[in-house]
Amino acid sequence: MLSTLKKTGQAIYRIWFYILVALPIFVFFPFLLVTTISEKTYPQFFWMARNLWAIPILYGMGCPPKVIYEQQIIRRKSYMLVANHTSMLDIMLMLKVSKNPFVFIGKKELAKIPLFGFFYKRVCIMVDREDAKSRTGVYRRAQRRLNQGLSICIFPEGGVPDDETVVLDDFKDGAFKMAIGHKIPVVPITFYDNKTRFSFTFFSGGPGTIRAKVHKFFETGMLDGEDKVMLREQVREVILTELQKNR
Repeated sequence: MLSTLKKTGQAIYRIWFYILVALPIFVFFPFLLVTTISEKTYPQFFWMARNLWAIPILYGMGCPPKVIYEQQIIRRKSYMLVANHTSMLDIMLMLKVSKNPFVFIGKKELAKIPLFGFFYKRVCIMVDREDAKSRTGVYRRAQRRLNQGLSICIFPEGGVPDDETVVLDDFKDGAFKMAIGHKIPVVPITFYDNKTRFSFTFFSGGPGTIRAKVHKFFETGMLDGEDKVMLREQVREVILTELQKNR
């Protein structure tokens, strides 16, 4: 009986999440659409996505965010934002972490999600990880966005492991190669609680504080392409150590 009640509550909690995701998009659809017509209005779209979509979802799910900054993100400066990836809440929490407008680089499959996917493919940089031409195109699009003063966000695990006991999967090279190529700082970010609050397992999760820590940045000005593996592993070690300390 208790197990049935718990599963019912978790199912309602998950359905409520999808309602919260969709409702602001319906309400603000005309304004969101207008701000995606041109890349010049992306900062306005980002403001709406952050303040009228992501933050209300976090609080509406009963997951108030708590963010600790070891180093502050400076306004109007470009960064490479990287974090561990375990939950759909990662997108909302990343938007909460950075007031600086940034563009997500993510897998093209997300564009298939109804409603959300409509805006995702208009404002994010999509990549087909199996297509070398697609991966090359990502660098050109990222360069253009960086030239506009934006930051880039990548979840460097390249996806969410099917095995939820995995603390942190191996990192891909892309984020670090790009950061070195564009000479922008890498900002490691640890998300502690998102897997517990809202994992990809349907019957799971529940309300509670979700914490994030913005670690000290890794500067790339003195690095070259041969240093990408070193940088990748140093950044991964920072996040992995933090996750292991808080298990």
